[in-house]
Amino acid sequence: MSNHNDYDASQIQVLEGLEAVKRRPGMYIGSTDVRGLHHLVKELVDNAIDEAMGGYCNHIEINIHKDNSLTVTDNGRGIPVDEHPKLHKSALEVALTVLHAGGKFGGSGYKVSGGLHGVGLSVVNALSTWLTVEVRRDNKIYRQEYRLGDPLAPVAVIGTYEGDESGTQVTFLANDEIFDEVNYNFDTMVNRMRELAFLNRGVRITVTDERPEEPVQKSFCYEGGIISFVKHINRNKDVLHPEPIYIEARREDPEKQESASLEVAMQYNDDYNENVFTFANNIGTVEGGSHLVGFRTALTRVVNDYAKKYKYIKETDEGLKGEDIREGLTAIVSVKLVEPQFEGQTKTKLGNAYIRTMVDGAVANGFSTYLEEHPQDAKAIVEKCVTAARARDAARRARELTRRKTALDTTALPGKLADCSEKDPAKCEIFLVEGDSAGGSAKQGRNPAFQAILPLRGKILNVEKARLDRILSSDAIKSMITAFGAGIDSDFDESKLRYHKIVCMTDADVDGAHIRILMLTFFFRHMRPLLEKGYVYAAQPPLYKISRGKNIWYAYSDEELNNILNEIGRDPKPMINRYKGLGEMNADQLWETTMDPENRILWQVRLEDAMRADEIFTTLMGDKVEPRREFIEQNSKLVTDLDV
Repeated sequence: MSNHNDYDASQIQVLEGLEAVKRRPGMYIGSTDVRGLHHLVKELVDNAIDEAMGGYCNHIEINIHKDNSLTVTDNGRGIPVDEHPKLHKSALEVALTVLHAGGKFGGSGYKVSGGLHGVGLSVVNALSTWLTVEVRRDNKIYRQEYRLGDPLAPVAVIGTYEGDESGTQVTFLANDEIFDEVNYNFDTMVNRMRELAFLNRGVRITVTDERPEEPVQKSFCYEGGIISFVKHINRNKDVLHPEPIYIEARREDPEKQESASLEVAMQYNDDYNENVFTFANNIGTVEGGSHLVGFRTALTRVVNDYAKKYKYIKETDEGLKGEDIREGLTAIVSVKLVEPQFEGQTKTKLGNAYIRTMVDGAVANGFSTYLEEHPQDAKAIVEKCVTAARARDAARRARELTRRKTALDTTALPGKLADCSEKDPAKCEIFLVEGDSAGGSAKQGRNPAFQAILPLRGKILNVEKARLDRILSSDAIKSMITAFGAGIDSDFDESKLRYHKIVCMTDADVDGAHIRILMLTFFFRHMRPLLEKGYVYAAQPPLYKISRGKNIWYAYSDEELNNILNEIGRDPKPMINRYKGLGEMNADQLWETTMDPENRILWQVRLEDAMRADEIFTTLMGDKVEPRREFIEQNSKLVTDLDV
């Protein structure tokens, strides 16, 4: 054991400047995968949005260049370039090289801010191979260049301009030695910029991808703000009232240093799902928080008061529950406030207590006024809530039949389930297999120590078109709920989940793809944590078996088939079998190709964007045919191997 005297001040390492960011990028941007890469863009755009929220900017442009460098331009005030009083260098250079330097501290630069507390610009610089910044301010154009986070020269004036069009332009190339891959996803970027345009009424955001032969551009500007946002989400749904309900409020309390504004837009549709999205300073608060609590509390109170007042329910009834009242509700709750406090596992839960009171009061006042002034709309809304309550009661009775008494009570497990002997959920996997034939092969071919098989007969119910009471009458769905052991909806308990790999194993054809999307629809609507935590996988069975003599090869795509044929030679001609379904494979083949952890291909299904996922599930599985036809026409080019 070494002497404790060896441990002195010289052993304490101080990371100067941006070195801390380069050494531990995950601490600042979450990860170095594609999500972290996109986070760099988010940081620069957030700075521009901060200017917009202050009323100084109304146009933001993002350009993805052919070499995957990227430019963000805004017409805000321009980052200050004068000398910093303490550091004696340009404030622009300070913003690019010093962590926690920015106009978001001290309360004078920004009243409301959505950026990463002033570290955004310097973090982007630290994680870039090179970066160039140009500022238009006071009729002069300033420029500075960086390599690996270090300035090549001081800030210099490179020209002048006429008029009052100020702004900032940052161009950077992310460092490919830090990021797994430097390749931006245009669709991901477009979805986030559309969201920001909805949340910031009147701000135009343009995204241009210069990488294709024909550059692609999308531009967003919504004078309706979050009212347009709700209409966009509901565009493929049948709504109960033609226009969204809009509520706004402000709170100013200088003594408590509490300053905030609120916007709520909400509209009911005839679906059975709740879609309430909350934001604080444009940041999606996926874990909710004080603004969501205030919104839900007011909503439940107002509808119950109205329902009792106009005899939709009896005064003596216990009343409608929150989940009944939120069935078929689409809502955006957006607050903008000074000094937001974020909590929760992913720092996306708003903690400011006064926001709850503010939202509760504003929503209660605005929504109750709307119901009184629009009796026909109120009737449609309240009757839907009452029907939902009756269905919930029926679902409660059905749900009780699907619950297992204890983890050891195997008699409650579905009869067709071939369970595994391992009891540690982290080591267990369950394969959901369509049909008894494939189920039989899977049961014989599996490793029973850690692999369970649940055969499902036929296509499961499309839950997009059904209430929970009907869903729970489906044998296939009851079998899945019981086998998984974690419950559904508000009863879902991740700690009781019996398998940490849930594998959809369907045929490699159109029917198989349809069955898989039916399963995923059920998971998304009623077991969403499975997708959020990455427990769901899709198996990829082979399309072809190639044999010559005693040698056998498997191909999972047409491209792989051609590669194998080129490699082994086409003379003498090998025998090629095209699998039409899992049932055609014997147990050994199914194990070797699709179930053996050493050889198989599994695709993890993760939920990155709940709003976009809702849109796709509504389009693919909802009642309206036209949006589905448009989606298929737009995306058919992405399908490379389809057995029709």
